[in-house]
Amino acid sequence: MLRVAVVGSGPSGCYTAQSLVRLDSEVRVDVLDRLPCPYGLVRYGVAPDHEKIKSLQNNLRAVLEHERVRFLGGVQIGPGGVTVGRLRELYHAVVYCVGAATDRHLGVPGEDLPGSWSATQFVSWYSAHPDAEDAGFLRDARSAVVIGVGNVAVDVTRMLARGLAELTSTDMPQAALTTLADSRVTEIHMVGRRGPSQARFTTKELRELGTLPETDVVVDPAELALDPGYTDPSALPAPQRRNIEVLRGWAGTPPKGAPRRIHLRFFLRPAELLAERGHVGAVWFERTVPDGQGGVTGTGRHEVIEGQLVLRSVGYRGVPLEGLPFDPATGTVPNLSGRVLREGAVAPGEYVAGWIKRGPTGVIGTNRPCAKETATSLLEDAPVLAVRAVPGGDPLPALRAAGADPVEWPGWQSIERAEAELGASLGRGVVKLPDWPSLLKAAAGKAP
Repeated sequence: MLRVAVVGSGPSGCYTAQSLVRLDSEVRVDVLDRLPCPYGLVRYGVAPDHEKIKSLQNNLRAVLEHERVRFLGGVQIGPGGVTVGRLRELYHAVVYCVGAATDRHLGVPGEDLPGSWSATQFVSWYSAHPDAEDAGFLRDARSAVVIGVGNVAVDVTRMLARGLAELTSTDMPQAALTTLADSRVTEIHMVGRRGPSQARFTTKELRELGTLPETDVVVDPAELALDPGYTDPSALPAPQRRNIEVLRGWAGTPPKGAPRRIHLRFFLRPAELLAERGHVGAVWFERTVPDGQGGVTGTGRHEVIEGQLVLRSVGYRGVPLEGLPFDPATGTVPNLSGRVLREGAVAPGEYVAGWIKRGPTGVIGTNRPCAKETATSLLEDAPVLAVRAVPGGDPLPALRAAGADPVEWPGWQSIERAEAELGASLGRGVVKLPDWPSLLKAAAGKAP
């Protein structure tokens, strides 16, 4: 019987556990997570108003409730917790599904000014991630600039334009709900350095911007016309062609004078964030044009867009985990079909799946075949792994001895009950607990 530790309880971790128990009738899997709550970015990355996507938690729940799968939350792997080496001693195999935990940087002057944040920091705040803080994102902000044209950029743009009535029914923490409802931001600029045919948002996400009450969507037809795909959309793949059609419709529709405006801008590359009284006040962009090879080149012409809040949404990046090899060029752990490579050779019993394996690409469903490939590799190695001696019986006492204090599944269920009770007390549905103390008290069955 193989004992496997899966580090990370997001989609890639849950799909890995699911593949393992489906493909092997005896394997037992412990799914470990640093947080006391499961589901990773499905809980802390999917926008609160996307209930259909968030319902994927029900599928992941079924995996974690499998009789041969156990959830152990609140377990830190690495410095300050259970080391990679100790974890490897306790299990026949370990699969790391730790995602891409940081954001890419713009690399321009002024990026670190107060008021300039990664989109992930903003998302974590309104999603009640326990590591997030209320950093006064919207304090004194009248205009916001979102740099990037992917789905996360669309999400944060939409959250900035939502009103109280639309957000009350979500599981957003009460403090974030109140802050967003009181926001004075009326101008939101979502800006991409390339054209709409290279944008990474999906048509479904894009169209949602046009359904927001009391909000105009403004598109400059001259910027669309710079894109070769705009003049000949028939040459584009279907998703990009649909995006162009949506943007073309908005460009041909005069604004109605709504109290909020979303400006979708293209072919503008951030060159510098400009300060105003020690705080970001605007972004200086360089106009770009297509270079004929799928990229863009600068023109030397510039434009300033006002924004007291700047959210950078230009991609994710993996970070090293002490004890594992790491390729800084790709932000991934070197691997062969999920098998970790140390100095070019397969490291027996160590595996990766998800973004730390392949980089931050694809959608949630992309993790399923990725996880299955890793699980298949692991089980192909089972004859070698099974002969390796590991401590007999349950690894949980040894994890506790190594400094962990795991939140098991009943503890997570207690958190769920506490969040339902909190929502009921506020006249809302489920409302997330926003910080470590309240989560851990709830996990222990105490009132937050």
